[in-house]
Amino acid sequence: MYSETGAPPGLANGQLAPCPNKPNCVSSESSPSDDHSIAALPITPGMGEEPLLKVKEVIELLGGDVNFSNDQYMASTFTSDLFGFVDDVEFRIDQGSGLLHVRSASRVGYSDLDANRKRVEQIRVLLSTN
Repeated sequence: MYSETGAPPGLANGQLAPCPNKPNCVSSESSPSDDHSIAALPITPGMGEEPLLKVKEVIELLGGDVNFSNDQYMASTFTSDLFGFVDDVEFRIDQGSGLLHVRSASRVGYSDLDANRKRVEQIRVLLSTN
């Protein structure tokens, strides 16, 4: 299926790639006045020495797969049960600000009925309670 192919866009000039001009993407590195904007996740002491390990636990708990990870960046995917649509969810550590930047986007289609925004907020809640 077409939506299963491809890869996350990765980093562009040290930041998460910008969202395309479609409503099926959110990013904490978008301008606050942009419809794609979502708040970054705070890095908390509860995340331990390697915050992305905690993020990995949450991604897997929610049914996602981590496809790539290093000490500063993680790429994961979520696949819908019904049609096999793939959403890329990426994280970038910003040590200077103590934030974990996030980008969540559908690979295909136009609207996602806020699925990516809801997923990031669900990740936010799980990271703050675990």
